[in-house]
Amino acid sequence: MLDRVTVQRWLTDLVLRTLIWLTKRLPYKSRVRVMGQIVSGGIARVAGYRKRAERNLALVFPQMPKPEIRKLAKAACDNAGRTVIENYSLNDLAKVVRKGTITGDGMTALRAALDVGRPVIFATGHFGNYEALRILLKDQGITIGALYRPMKNPFFNAHYVEAMQSVSGPMFAQGRSGTRGFVKHLRAGGPLVLLYDIYSGSSPEIPFMGQPTRTAQSIGELALKFDALVLPYFCIRNADGITFQTELEAPVEGDSPEAIMIELNRRLEQKVYAHPEQWFWIHRRWKNILGVSAD
Repeated sequence: MLDRVTVQRWLTDLVLRTLIWLTKRLPYKSRVRVMGQIVSGGIARVAGYRKRAERNLALVFPQMPKPEIRKLAKAACDNAGRTVIENYSLNDLAKVVRKGTITGDGMTALRAALDVGRPVIFATGHFGNYEALRILLKDQGITIGALYRPMKNPFFNAHYVEAMQSVSGPMFAQGRSGTRGFVKHLRAGGPLVLLYDIYSGSSPEIPFMGQPTRTAQSIGELALKFDALVLPYFCIRNADGITFQTELEAPVEGDSPEAIMIELNRRLEQKVYAHPEQWFWIHRRWKNILGVSAD
């Protein structure tokens, strides 16, 4: 007999699958806009995501008026909703992404690394839609694997990972087995992407957005162990809410894992300060300060 939690997760997944299926009946631009509105105006309110985003924003921007905090929290949830349906509409997303190009100082370093088989780690956060770069590089014959954090709902996680797998390269789940595969892929010169803006309870505290928070040292450790090139990138949603500007920045270097992560945090916070509505404020990024359990 199924326990209560399993039944709840199955029902939640059923609702989400149905919502995604119905939304995908719409033309692409309408689909993206509508899902953003559904998440920001409905799901995020019911699930408490809007309140969590407001709490994080108030921590980082203590002088910001409450109406502006509420507006930003809603916009961040809208971006999250858009990202979800975009990632379930990969053929349409790819057509949109291909209208843009990759800018920034990182392409020269990337080509040089690939020419000699040097491992490459692409580093980014839950910002804009982080899949845009993988699509653009796949078109250039560069497939990128990814390490991901499995969702708590295994029913939803199964089809979400399947969708992400089709973007570019293999997907490795966090954990002993996934990490082994991830390291093997990296050691063989396979490019990989890591999202580093998740709270990591066993990691050192380093600054992010003016507040100390525990940040995994994985990218720094792997970079130093395997002499991997670390390239931060950011896929910024344009004002139309549909298209993107993809920036591949100059490499990050450091003589310790912590030094590398401090610089990566600095690069990300520059983008968040410039486009605060595009970061995933829903995460419990500052558990150590706010005293709540992390997602």
